Amino acid sequence: MNLILLGAPGAGKGTQAKMIAQRYHLPHISTGDIFRENIRKETEIGLLAKSYIDKGQLVPDEVTCAIVKDRLTWDDCKNGCLLDGFPRNLYQAEELDKFAKIDGVVNINIDFKLLMDRLCGRRVCKECGESYHVSTLNGQTTCHCGGELYQRKDDNPETVKSRLDVYSAQTAPLIDYYTKKGVILNFTGTEAPAEVLFEEVKKVLDEKFGK
Repeated sequence: MNLILLGAPGAGKGTQAKMIAQRYHLPHISTGDIFRENIRKETEIGLLAKSYIDKGQLVPDEVTCAIVKDRLTWDDCKNGCLLDGFPRNLYQAEELDKFAKIDGVVNINIDFKLLMDRLCGRRVCKECGESYHVSTLNGQTTCHCGGELYQRKDDNPETVKSRLDVYSAQTAPLIDYYTKKGVILNFTGTEAPAEVLFEEVKKVLDEKFGK
């Protein structure tokens, strides 16, 4: 089965993606990972993407779609995949329909006020990348591994609001697009542990597609 994971920045897509991919034996395909891999291998399309990234520009939709289309031809995608971060807009969704059949779209709805608090209060370990929230740290400034905790530059109110605005304008319309296709699967993100949400996702996917 081919799945798409949708959700605003900070909705917990990364954590859910790992658990979904593991349970259903699907390759977790992130556009960011694909870009980095192609750039590392210095492929033709990777060098093209790098030329935009180095200028601080967004990689054009045509290039992004071409990279994803190529990735879906790999052997590990024969039985399906989990797309995370793609499509980001209607153009990409329409192009995706030309080279892949989407069976389900896991959409994580979450209140934007909660996302603002979650992202602005996030602290990340410089060593291992583990994330924390200031509400649980009690003044702690180091990770369990001993690494220093810091706040990412983009985890500030102005930048977070801008990211959420971009999501609303570009990505949220995909919900309507896939709802009309009858493949949207809606879930509500909360402050509960990620495992609680995954149990709901797993139940729905098991019933719809079987384990």
